Amino acid sequence: MSPSSNRSFTLRTASQITSVQSAQWDALTDEDGYPFTRHAFLAALEERGCVGEDVGWIPCHLLAYREDRLVGAMPLYIKLHSQGEFVFDWNWAEAWERNQMAYYPKLVSAIPFTPSAGPRLLVHPEADGDATRSALIRGAIGLTKKLQASSFHCLFPIDRDRDRLEKEGLLLRTGTQFHWKNRGYRHFDDFLNDLTSKRRKEIRRERRDAAAAPVEIEIRKGGETDEAHWRAYHDIYASTYDRKWGYPALTLPFFTCVAQAIPERILLILARRGDRYVAGAHCFVGEDTLFGRNWGCLEEHRGLHFEICYYRLIEYCIEHELGRFDAGAQGEHKLMRGFLPVETASAHYIDDRRFREAIADFLERERRHQAAYHEMTGRHSPFRKADPVDLADEADEKADLGAKKRARSCDEAQGGEMQNPPSSNRS
Repeated sequence: MSPSSNRSFTLRTASQITSVQSAQWDALTDEDGYPFTRHAFLAALEERGCVGEDVGWIPCHLLAYREDRLVGAMPLYIKLHSQGEFVFDWNWAEAWERNQMAYYPKLVSAIPFTPSAGPRLLVHPEADGDATRSALIRGAIGLTKKLQASSFHCLFPIDRDRDRLEKEGLLLRTGTQFHWKNRGYRHFDDFLNDLTSKRRKEIRRERRDAAAAPVEIEIRKGGETDEAHWRAYHDIYASTYDRKWGYPALTLPFFTCVAQAIPERILLILARRGDRYVAGAHCFVGEDTLFGRNWGCLEEHRGLHFEICYYRLIEYCIEHELGRFDAGAQGEHKLMRGFLPVETASAHYIDDRRFREAIADFLERERRHQAAYHEMTGRHSPFRKADPVDLADEADEKADLGAKKRARSCDEAQGGEMQNPPSSNRS
Protein backbone atom coordinates (compact mmCIF):
# COMPACT_ATOMS: atom_id res chain seq x y z
CA MET A 1 0.00 0.00 0.00
CA SER A 2 1.26 3.48 -0.82
CA PRO A 3 2.00 5.75 2.15
CA SER A 4 -0.83 7.84 3.56
CA SER A 5 -0.63 10.82 5.87
CA ASN A 6 -2.37 10.97 9.24
CA ARG A 7 -1.50 14.40 10.58
CA SER A 8 2.19 14.18 11.49
CA PHE A 9 2.42 10.42 10.87
CA THR A 10 3.08 8.56 7.66
CA LEU A 11 1.22 5.25 7.55
CA ARG A 12 2.27 2.26 5.49
CA THR A 13 1.26 -1.39 5.33
CA ALA A 14 3.52 -4.41 5.20
CA SER A 15 2.40 -7.64 3.55
CA GLN A 16 5.31 -9.43 5.24
CA ILE A 17 6.60 -8.82 8.74
CA THR A 18 10.11 -9.49 7.43
CA SER A 19 9.93 -6.26 5.43
CA VAL A 20 10.39 -4.56 8.81
CA GLN A 21 13.70 -5.02 10.60
CA SER A 22 13.25 -7.17 13.68
CA ALA A 23 15.09 -4.69 15.92
CA GLN A 24 12.79 -1.85 14.81
CA TRP A 25 9.64 -3.90 15.36
CA ASP A 26 10.70 -5.35 18.70
CA ALA A 27 11.60 -1.89 19.97
CA LEU A 28 7.82 -1.29 20.00
CA THR A 29 6.82 -4.51 21.75
CA ASP A 30 8.50 -4.68 25.17
CA GLU A 31 5.29 -5.25 27.13
CA ASP A 32 6.15 -7.47 30.12
CA GLY A 33 7.73 -9.98 27.78
CA TYR A 34 4.48 -10.61 25.88
CA PRO A 35 5.73 -13.13 23.32
CA PHE A 36 3.04 -13.04 20.66
CA THR A 37 3.86 -9.64 19.15
CA ARG A 38 7.56 -10.45 18.87
CA HIS A 39 8.91 -10.18 15.34
CA ALA A 40 10.19 -13.78 15.52
CA PHE A 41 6.78 -15.17 16.47
CA LEU A 42 4.87 -13.33 13.74
CA ALA A 43 7.54 -14.15 11.17
CA ALA A 44 7.37 -17.84 12.05
CA LEU A 45 3.61 -17.79 11.46
CA GLU A 46 4.10 -16.22 8.04
CA GLU A 47 7.15 -18.11 6.85
CA ARG A 48 6.08 -21.54 8.07
CA GLY A 49 2.66 -21.69 6.44
CA CYS A 50 0.33 -20.82 9.34
CA VAL A 51 -1.01 -17.60 7.82
CA GLY A 52 -1.34 -16.35 4.26
CA GLU A 53 -3.87 -15.94 1.50
CA ASP A 54 -4.40 -19.69 1.11
CA VAL A 55 -5.62 -19.96 4.72
CA GLY A 56 -7.55 -16.69 4.82
CA TRP A 57 -5.16 -14.74 7.10
CA ILE A 58 -3.50 -12.19 4.81
CA PRO A 59 -0.85 -10.08 6.59
CA CYS A 60 -1.40 -6.35 6.20
CA HIS A 61 0.49 -4.92 9.17
CA LEU A 62 0.00 -1.21 9.75
CA LEU A 63 3.13 0.89 10.34
CA ALA A 64 3.34 4.45 11.65
CA TYR A 65 6.41 6.52 10.79
CA ARG A 66 7.47 9.94 11.98
CA GLU A 67 10.29 11.53 10.02
CA ASP A 68 11.15 8.11 8.55
CA ARG A 69 11.41 6.53 12.00
CA LEU A 70 9.10 3.64 12.92
CA VAL A 71 7.21 4.78 16.02
CA GLY A 72 4.11 2.56 15.95
CA ALA A 73 2.67 -0.60 14.48
CA MET A 74 -0.44 -2.76 14.56
CA PRO A 75 -0.42 -6.48 13.73
CA LEU A 76 -3.18 -6.58 11.12
CA TYR A 77 -4.72 -9.14 8.78
CA ILE A 78 -7.24 -9.17 5.97
CA LYS A 79 -9.59 -12.00 6.93
CA LEU A 80 -11.65 -14.09 4.54
CA HIS A 81 -13.43 -15.99 7.35
CA SER A 82 -13.75 -15.88 11.14
CA GLN A 83 -11.77 -18.96 12.11
CA GLY A 84 -8.96 -18.82 14.65
CA GLU A 85 -10.15 -15.60 16.31
CA PHE A 86 -12.00 -16.75 19.48
CA VAL A 87 -14.36 -13.75 19.28
CA PHE A 88 -17.34 -15.17 17.49
CA ASP A 89 -19.09 -13.08 14.85
CA TRP A 90 -20.65 -15.80 12.69
CA ASN A 91 -24.12 -14.33 13.30
CA TRP A 92 -22.92 -10.97 12.06
CA ALA A 93 -21.68 -12.56 8.84
CA GLU A 94 -25.04 -14.28 8.39
CA ALA A 95 -26.83 -10.96 8.84
CA TRP A 96 -24.74 -9.39 6.07
CA GLU A 97 -25.46 -12.36 3.82
CA ARG A 98 -29.22 -12.17 4.46
CA ASN A 99 -29.07 -8.59 3.25
CA GLN A 100 -27.16 -9.55 0.08
CA MET A 101 -24.00 -7.92 1.39
CA ALA A 102 -20.49 -9.29 1.91
CA TYR A 103 -19.10 -9.48 5.43
CA TYR A 104 -15.73 -10.69 4.15
CA PRO A 105 -13.14 -9.42 3.71
CA LYS A 106 -12.78 -7.75 7.07
CA LEU A 107 -9.72 -6.35 8.86
CA VAL A 108 -8.62 -7.93 12.13
CA SER A 109 -5.89 -6.85 14.53
CA ALA A 110 -5.16 -10.03 16.46
CA ILE A 111 -2.60 -12.72 17.08
CA PRO A 112 -3.70 -15.64 14.90
CA PHE A 113 -5.05 -18.63 16.84
CA THR A 114 -4.12 -16.96 20.14
CA PRO A 115 -6.86 -15.73 22.52
CA SER A 116 -4.46 -14.01 24.94
CA ALA A 117 -4.82 -10.35 25.83
CA GLY A 118 -1.85 -8.19 24.96
CA PRO A 119 -0.76 -4.99 23.20
CA ARG A 120 -2.27 -4.44 19.77
CA LEU A 121 -1.30 -0.78 19.31
CA LEU A 122 2.48 -0.95 19.50
CA VAL A 123 4.31 2.28 20.27
CA HIS A 124 7.98 3.18 20.65
CA PRO A 125 8.64 4.20 24.28
CA GLU A 126 9.96 7.60 23.16
CA ALA A 127 6.93 8.38 20.97
CA ASP A 128 3.70 10.14 21.93
CA GLY A 129 1.65 7.13 22.99
CA ASP A 130 -1.88 8.49 22.69
CA ALA A 131 -1.25 10.27 19.40
CA THR A 132 0.44 7.23 17.86
CA ARG A 133 -2.30 4.85 18.97
CA SER A 134 -4.99 7.16 17.62
CA ALA A 135 -3.15 7.42 14.30
CA LEU A 136 -2.99 3.62 14.04
CA ILE A 137 -6.70 3.24 14.77
CA ARG A 138 -7.67 5.92 12.27
CA GLY A 139 -5.33 4.36 9.76
CA ALA A 140 -7.03 0.97 10.19
CA ILE A 141 -10.44 2.57 9.70
CA GLY A 142 -9.20 4.38 6.60
CA LEU A 143 -7.81 1.12 5.25
CA THR A 144 -11.15 -0.57 5.90
CA LYS A 145 -12.84 2.01 3.71
CA LYS A 146 -10.16 1.88 1.02
CA LEU A 147 -10.39 -1.92 0.75
CA GLN A 148 -14.18 -1.77 0.91
CA ALA A 149 -14.08 -4.19 3.81
CA SER A 150 -17.12 -4.53 6.03
CA SER A 151 -15.41 -3.86 9.32
CA PHE A 152 -12.29 -3.60 11.47
CA HIS A 153 -11.89 -5.63 14.66
CA CYS A 154 -9.26 -5.46 17.40
CA LEU A 155 -9.28 -8.63 19.50
CA PHE A 156 -8.00 -9.11 23.05
CA PRO A 157 -6.37 -5.68 23.54
CA ILE A 158 -4.93 -4.75 26.92
CA ASP A 159 -6.78 -2.07 28.88
CA ARG A 160 -4.68 0.84 27.63
CA ASP A 161 -5.40 -0.03 24.00
CA ARG A 162 -9.03 -0.82 24.75
CA ASP A 163 -9.50 2.66 26.24
CA ARG A 164 -7.97 4.33 23.19
CA LEU A 165 -10.11 2.24 20.82
CA GLU A 166 -13.24 3.29 22.70
CA LYS A 167 -12.20 6.94 22.58
CA GLU A 168 -11.86 6.62 18.81
CA GLY A 169 -15.48 5.46 18.62
CA LEU A 170 -15.14 1.68 18.26
CA LEU A 171 -17.80 -0.54 19.78
CA LEU A 172 -16.72 -2.52 22.84
CA ARG A 173 -17.44 -6.21 23.28
CA THR A 174 -16.63 -8.15 26.47
CA GLY A 175 -16.09 -11.81 27.25
CA THR A 176 -14.86 -14.03 30.06
CA GLN A 177 -11.85 -16.26 30.53
CA PHE A 178 -10.50 -18.03 33.61
CA HIS A 179 -6.96 -17.31 34.83
CA TRP A 180 -4.94 -18.53 37.80
CA LYS A 181 -3.30 -16.04 40.13
CA ASN A 182 -0.19 -16.59 42.21
CA ARG A 183 -0.92 -15.26 45.69
CA GLY A 184 2.66 -15.53 46.84
CA TYR A 185 2.72 -19.31 47.05
CA ARG A 186 5.99 -21.10 47.71
CA HIS A 187 4.67 -24.62 47.14
CA PHE A 188 1.69 -26.27 45.47
CA ASP A 189 0.34 -27.17 48.91
CA ASP A 190 0.19 -23.46 49.75
CA PHE A 191 -2.18 -23.07 46.82
CA LEU A 192 -4.22 -26.10 47.91
CA ASN A 193 -4.52 -24.72 51.43
CA ASP A 194 -6.20 -21.61 50.02
CA LEU A 195 -9.00 -23.76 48.57
CA THR A 196 -12.12 -25.12 50.19
CA SER A 197 -11.83 -28.62 51.58
CA LYS A 198 -13.98 -30.05 48.78
CA ARG A 199 -11.90 -28.57 45.98
CA ARG A 200 -8.66 -29.48 47.70
CA LYS A 201 -9.71 -33.12 47.93
CA GLU A 202 -10.84 -33.19 44.29
CA ILE A 203 -7.51 -31.84 43.03
CA ARG A 204 -5.56 -34.31 45.15
CA ARG A 205 -7.67 -37.14 43.77
CA GLU A 206 -7.08 -35.99 40.19
CA ARG A 207 -3.36 -35.81 40.83
CA ARG A 208 -3.36 -39.31 42.31
CA ASP A 209 -5.16 -40.57 39.21
CA ALA A 210 -2.55 -38.94 36.96
CA ALA A 211 0.31 -40.29 39.09
CA ALA A 212 -1.10 -43.80 38.62
CA ALA A 213 -0.99 -43.50 34.82
CA PRO A 214 1.92 -45.45 33.22
CA VAL A 215 3.56 -42.30 31.87
CA GLU A 216 6.42 -39.99 32.73
CA ILE A 217 5.96 -36.23 32.30
CA GLU A 218 8.73 -34.04 30.93
CA ILE A 219 8.83 -30.25 31.00
CA ARG A 220 11.32 -28.74 28.58
CA LYS A 221 12.23 -25.15 27.81
CA GLY A 222 12.65 -24.23 24.17
CA GLY A 223 16.41 -24.62 24.28
CA GLU A 224 16.03 -28.16 25.65
CA THR A 225 13.96 -29.36 22.69
CA ASP A 226 14.93 -30.68 19.28
CA GLU A 227 13.06 -31.54 16.10
CA ALA A 228 12.23 -35.03 17.38
CA HIS A 229 10.37 -33.55 20.36
CA TRP A 230 8.42 -31.17 18.16
CA ARG A 231 7.67 -33.85 15.59
CA ALA A 232 6.22 -36.05 18.33
CA TYR A 233 4.27 -33.14 19.76
CA HIS A 234 2.92 -32.03 16.40
CA ASP A 235 1.63 -35.55 15.74
CA ILE A 236 -0.17 -35.37 19.09
CA TYR A 237 -1.50 -31.87 18.40
CA ALA A 238 -2.70 -32.74 14.89
CA SER A 239 -4.36 -36.00 15.96
CA THR A 240 -7.07 -34.11 17.81
CA TYR A 241 -8.18 -32.47 14.59
CA ASP A 242 -8.20 -35.84 12.86
CA ARG A 243 -10.69 -37.06 15.48
CA LYS A 244 -12.70 -33.86 15.74
CA TRP A 245 -12.97 -30.98 13.28
CA GLY A 246 -10.99 -28.07 11.88
CA TYR A 247 -7.35 -28.30 10.90
CA PRO A 248 -4.02 -28.05 12.74
CA ALA A 249 -3.18 -24.43 11.94
CA LEU A 250 0.26 -24.48 13.55
CA THR A 251 2.73 -26.40 11.42
CA LEU A 252 5.70 -28.49 12.52
CA PRO A 253 8.12 -25.99 10.90
CA PHE A 254 6.45 -23.22 12.93
CA PHE A 255 7.12 -25.01 16.21
CA THR A 256 10.76 -25.79 15.41
CA CYS A 257 11.35 -22.27 14.07
CA VAL A 258 9.87 -20.40 17.02
CA ALA A 259 11.61 -22.70 19.52
CA GLN A 260 14.94 -21.77 17.94
CA ALA A 261 14.13 -18.06 17.61
CA ILE A 262 12.82 -17.39 21.13
CA PRO A 263 13.74 -20.48 23.20
CA GLU A 264 13.47 -18.55 26.45
CA ARG A 265 9.75 -18.02 25.76
CA ILE A 266 8.81 -21.63 24.96
CA LEU A 267 7.72 -24.44 27.26
CA LEU A 268 6.90 -27.96 26.04
CA ILE A 269 5.21 -30.53 28.28
CA LEU A 270 5.21 -34.15 27.09
CA ALA A 271 3.93 -37.39 28.60
CA ARG A 272 5.90 -40.48 27.60
CA ARG A 273 4.85 -44.12 27.92
CA GLY A 274 7.86 -46.27 27.26
CA ASP A 275 9.63 -44.87 24.22
CA ARG A 276 6.54 -43.13 22.81
CA TYR A 277 5.15 -39.70 23.59
CA VAL A 278 1.38 -40.01 24.05
CA ALA A 279 0.20 -36.56 25.24
CA GLY A 280 1.46 -33.02 25.48
CA ALA A 281 0.89 -29.30 25.61
CA HIS A 282 2.92 -26.21 24.79
CA CYS A 283 3.08 -22.82 26.47
CA PHE A 284 4.70 -19.44 26.06
CA VAL A 285 6.38 -17.62 28.93
CA GLY A 286 6.17 -13.87 29.59
CA GLU A 287 7.93 -11.88 32.28
CA ASP A 288 5.11 -12.44 34.78
CA THR A 289 2.63 -14.65 32.91
CA LEU A 290 2.52 -18.21 31.64
CA PHE A 291 0.36 -18.57 28.51
CA GLY A 292 -1.08 -22.05 28.04
CA ARG A 293 -1.77 -22.87 24.42
CA ASN A 294 -2.60 -26.23 22.80
CA TRP A 295 -3.09 -29.71 24.20
CA GLY A 296 -3.48 -33.09 22.56
CA CYS A 297 -3.26 -36.81 23.30
CA LEU A 298 -2.90 -40.10 21.48
CA GLU A 299 -4.00 -42.06 24.56
CA GLU A 300 -6.37 -41.05 27.31
CA HIS A 301 -5.26 -41.60 30.89
CA ARG A 302 -7.39 -40.58 33.84
CA GLY A 303 -6.39 -37.18 35.22
CA LEU A 304 -3.58 -36.65 32.71
CA HIS A 305 -5.17 -33.69 30.93
CA PHE A 306 -5.56 -31.73 34.16
CA GLU A 307 -2.10 -32.72 35.38
CA ILE A 308 -0.35 -31.54 32.21
CA CYS A 309 -2.46 -28.51 31.40
CA TYR A 310 -3.08 -27.12 34.89
CA TYR A 311 -1.35 -28.61 37.90
CA ARG A 312 2.18 -29.04 36.53
CA LEU A 313 1.98 -25.56 35.07
CA ILE A 314 0.69 -24.05 38.32
CA GLU A 315 3.74 -25.66 39.95
CA TYR A 316 5.90 -24.10 37.25
CA CYS A 317 4.43 -20.65 37.98
CA ILE A 318 5.05 -21.06 41.70
CA GLU A 319 8.61 -22.30 41.21
CA HIS A 320 9.46 -19.46 38.80
CA GLU A 321 7.47 -16.79 40.68
CA LEU A 322 5.19 -15.98 37.78
CA GLY A 323 2.21 -13.88 38.80
CA ARG A 324 -0.49 -15.51 36.71
CA PHE A 325 -1.37 -18.33 34.38
CA ASP A 326 -3.51 -17.57 31.31
CA ALA A 327 -4.76 -20.99 30.22
CA GLY A 328 -6.64 -19.78 27.15
CA ALA A 329 -10.23 -19.35 26.11
CA GLN A 330 -13.41 -20.70 27.66
CA GLY A 331 -13.48 -23.45 30.26
CA GLU A 332 -15.79 -23.20 33.26
CA HIS A 333 -14.18 -26.45 34.42
CA LYS A 334 -11.11 -24.35 35.26
CA LEU A 335 -13.03 -22.54 38.02
CA MET A 336 -13.05 -25.49 40.41
CA ARG A 337 -9.30 -25.89 39.82
CA GLY A 338 -8.36 -22.44 41.06
CA PHE A 339 -8.88 -20.26 37.99
CA LEU A 340 -11.03 -17.16 38.48
CA PRO A 341 -13.10 -15.19 35.93
CA VAL A 342 -11.36 -12.40 34.04
CA GLU A 343 -13.02 -9.96 31.66
CA THR A 344 -11.68 -9.88 28.11
CA ALA A 345 -12.43 -7.29 25.46
CA SER A 346 -12.57 -6.65 21.76
CA ALA A 347 -13.33 -3.46 19.81
CA HIS A 348 -15.22 -3.18 16.51
CA TYR A 349 -15.62 -0.63 13.75
CA ILE A 350 -18.60 -1.36 11.48
CA ASP A 351 -18.54 0.65 8.28
CA ASP A 352 -22.26 0.39 7.42
CA ARG A 353 -24.28 2.75 9.64
CA ARG A 354 -27.36 0.52 9.82
CA PHE A 355 -25.39 -2.54 10.91
CA ARG A 356 -23.31 -0.40 13.27
CA GLU A 357 -26.44 0.74 15.10
CA ALA A 358 -27.86 -2.78 15.27
CA ILE A 359 -24.60 -4.27 16.55
CA ALA A 360 -24.18 -1.47 19.10
CA ASP A 361 -27.59 -2.37 20.52
CA PHE A 362 -26.69 -6.07 20.58
CA LEU A 363 -23.35 -5.43 22.30
CA GLU A 364 -24.95 -3.30 25.00
CA ARG A 365 -27.26 -6.16 25.90
CA GLU A 366 -24.48 -8.73 25.61
CA ARG A 367 -22.26 -6.74 27.98
CA ARG A 368 -24.98 -6.86 30.63
CA HIS A 369 -25.21 -10.63 30.24
CA GLN A 370 -21.42 -10.96 30.40
CA ALA A 371 -21.26 -8.84 33.56
CA ALA A 372 -23.92 -11.04 35.19
CA TYR A 373 -22.07 -14.19 34.12
CA HIS A 374 -18.77 -12.82 35.40
CA GLU A 375 -20.36 -12.00 38.76
CA MET A 376 -22.13 -15.37 38.98
CA THR A 377 -18.99 -17.42 38.28
CA GLY A 378 -17.06 -15.25 40.71
CA ARG A 379 -19.50 -16.24 43.45
CA HIS A 380 -18.49 -19.88 42.90
CA SER A 381 -14.86 -19.26 43.74
CA PRO A 382 -13.09 -22.43 44.92
CA PHE A 383 -11.15 -20.43 47.50
CA ARG A 384 -12.05 -20.47 51.16
CA LYS A 385 -12.73 -16.77 51.00
CA ALA A 386 -14.33 -15.84 47.68
CA ASP A 387 -12.13 -13.42 45.79
CA PRO A 388 -13.41 -12.95 42.22
CA VAL A 389 -10.50 -10.65 41.45
CA ASP A 390 -10.12 -9.22 37.98
CA LEU A 391 -6.58 -10.08 36.88
CA ALA A 392 -6.59 -7.65 33.99
CA ASP A 393 -5.11 -4.92 36.21
CA GLU A 394 -1.47 -5.94 36.36
CA ALA A 395 -0.48 -3.29 38.89
CA ASP A 396 -3.10 -4.44 41.39
CA GLU A 397 -2.14 -8.05 40.74
CA LYS A 398 1.50 -7.48 41.61
CA ALA A 399 0.51 -5.47 44.70
CA ASP A 400 -1.73 -8.33 45.81
CA LEU A 401 1.11 -10.80 45.27
CA GLY A 402 3.39 -8.82 47.56
CA ALA A 403 0.66 -8.38 50.15
CA LYS A 404 0.03 -12.12 50.17
CA LYS A 405 3.71 -12.83 50.80
CA ARG A 406 3.77 -10.36 53.71
CA ALA A 407 0.55 -11.77 55.15
CA ARG A 408 1.90 -15.32 54.90
CA SER A 409 5.05 -14.30 56.76
CA CYS A 410 2.91 -12.85 59.57
CA ASP A 411 0.79 -15.99 59.73
CA GLU A 412 3.87 -18.18 59.99
CA ALA A 413 5.27 -16.01 62.75
CA GLN A 414 2.00 -16.49 64.70
CA GLY A 415 1.88 -20.25 63.97
CA GLY A 416 -0.65 -19.36 62.19
CA GLU A 417 -6.25 -24.47 26.62
CA MET A 418 -5.79 -25.88 29.31
CA GLN A 419 -9.32 -25.57 28.09
CA ASN A 420 -11.41 -28.56 27.05
CA PRO A 421 -11.73 -32.19 28.27
CA PRO A 422 -8.97 -34.64 27.33
CA SER A 423 -10.11 -35.31 23.77
CA SER A 424 -9.81 -31.65 22.80
CA ASN A 425 -6.88 -29.84 21.26
CA ARG A 426 -7.04 -26.67 23.32
CA SER A 427 -5.14 -26.45 26.59
